[in-house]
Amino acid sequence: KSGRETWTVAFAPDGSYFAWSQGHRIVRLVPWKKCLYVSYFSARVGGAGPQRLSRQNSEGSLLPGEPREHTIDCGDIVWGLAFGSSVPEKQSRCVNIEWHRFKFGQDQLLLATGLNNGRIKIWDVYTGKLLLNLMDHTDIVRDLTFAPDGSLVLVSASRDKTLRVWDLKDDGNMVKVLRGHQNWVYCSAFSPDSSVLCSVGAGKAVFLWDMDKYTLIRKLEGHHNDVVSCEFSPDGALLATASYDTRVIMWDPHTATVLLELGHLFPPPSPIFAGGANDRWVRSVAFCHDGQHIASVTDDRLVRFWSIDKKSPQAIAPLTNGLCCAFSTDGSVLVAGSRDGSVHFWASPRSIASLQHLCRLTLRRVMHTQQVYTLPIPFSMHDYLAYKTL
Repeated sequence: KSGRETWTVAFAPDGSYFAWSQGHRIVRLVPWKKCLYVSYFSARVGGAGPQRLSRQNSEGSLLPGEPREHTIDCGDIVWGLAFGSSVPEKQSRCVNIEWHRFKFGQDQLLLATGLNNGRIKIWDVYTGKLLLNLMDHTDIVRDLTFAPDGSLVLVSASRDKTLRVWDLKDDGNMVKVLRGHQNWVYCSAFSPDSSVLCSVGAGKAVFLWDMDKYTLIRKLEGHHNDVVSCEFSPDGALLATASYDTRVIMWDPHTATVLLELGHLFPPPSPIFAGGANDRWVRSVAFCHDGQHIASVTDDRLVRFWSIDKKSPQAIAPLTNGLCCAFSTDGSVLVAGSRDGSVHFWASPRSIASLQHLCRLTLRRVMHTQQVYTLPIPFSMHDYLAYKTL
């Protein structure tokens, strides 16, 4: 039934908590260790297949100081979720910091929820208490993302065709409105260094924003239908976007070039077919933290696990009515949400990264593509570091 959908799943940056929108205004906050225990026990007892998280609460067996499970009633349908944690030395852009109501400590963990009525509610993860209520959007808040640098800068994407930037260290005051989308905004994602924001929506373009100046850097053109999901690789060198055109495109965000296309329909459809209604709409894409793998959820009732150096999926699993997906912080588990309010867990295929890839990850965290090509190394190494030869 409408209203039960799990529109989003999210992991805390430190891997301590997992959250999902359960439907009917409810968000479940569960310590990730408990999720792992329940999933492992179910796999041992119940056999193979995707596992559903038990809804039984075991608060009574917790030791003092252990993370607690919370069930939060947000007051309206929840579309977006995001965890944020503070870094004290990361200063707010606000001058009068001493006048703030909230002073977030290093051990503070927040959960932002984007609601059907356009509001954003900020919760304390450890206590389940409401801290802030942000009101400015005029339509559904479809997606939320915190800057990964610990600044507690939050970006919200809405069906009112805007992105809004909020500074939670400044009591949640709105910093900027980013305009440019002509239709609904579905998703946004920060680069690992928090300098660039990618946003996608009901349109074929992918927007890249400079988050220091709050200006549009460029649009990436290549999809034939609405673009609904996006995520950067851990080193920021790659950008994955998912679209209703049956494809996931891997971009170089620094040069605006297409490096790889992952098709979910064979043979590849014509642009006219891809631009219309079909049963291969890609709903979500997620980058694994090893920088080598991504996952995609599609309307053909499958979840696919890809390696970035191959055009065919490495593994496939059944998933009916899937809507979203995310990897655990260590990349060992893939989680997907569906229309019936449930979440499903899979163990990611195990692989050992090559020393070459680990060196590339380390280098690309601090160098963009143009800088790579100035290095005094062989041309073949240039292409490898630029992900042109994967």
